[in-house]
Amino acid sequence: MAACTKLAAFGAILRLVYVGIEANRWDWRVAVMAIAALTMVVGSILSVTQTDIKRLLAYSSIAHAGFILVGVLAFDKAGVAGVMFYALAYGLATIAAFGVVTLIRQGEGGGEATALSQWAGLGKSHPVIAGVFALLLLTFAGIPLTSGFTAKFAAFAPAIASGGKGAILLVVLGVLCSAITAFVYVRIIVLMYFDEGRSDVVALTPSVLATIALAVAVIATIGLGVWPGPVLDLATQASQFIR
Repeated sequence: MAACTKLAAFGAILRLVYVGIEANRWDWRVAVMAIAALTMVVGSILSVTQTDIKRLLAYSSIAHAGFILVGVLAFDKAGVAGVMFYALAYGLATIAAFGVVTLIRQGEGGGEATALSQWAGLGKSHPVIAGVFALLLLTFAGIPLTSGFTAKFAAFAPAIASGGKGAILLVVLGVLCSAITAFVYVRIIVLMYFDEGRSDVVALTPSVLATIALAVAVIATIGLGVWPGPVLDLATQASQFIR
């Protein structure tokens, strides 16, 4: 729901707003701007209050949907390419993040340890799993040299360049909300590496397929941050449906 559904939904939204109802842009643009602003603010603020890791990721995914909508409102090919790049980068990181969550358990054979307090000290007891999750959190926060930073730039820059004053205001709001969500993600990293661990929480050894999936997500997270050109070019070519 947080990744694949978002990919499909924004693919449909791009076709709808740039082809189906593009001529009536000024009739619905303000409404979409209001939705984007509300989505970013609500998702960011509610993510701060969560004490369950799954709910935290879910609410932060709402904020990211608002960030992507900012790119939609750019109304040019660069904006479309940025939206597609953002959806891909965020989707890969999100699937991997929820995959890591399924590995953290309340003892061998126990249920998922989703309370934030249960993740304390994970960086000491299970450094590899904690390191992967920390990288994914930094990606969500938009830290440079990760795909999250490139994605935010790819979505926000076209909005500033051609989206008008309203889009610029949304970018400013998006940066502020990004700072809020960054605090949430960094708080988890601090919890994993600087708090005392719990002896009743373990990380399961992932299966071969799960290991491959996590490895692909980590490589993509770093690769799309350091060398995003090929994927951005591909996204630009895919935006040729815009007149």
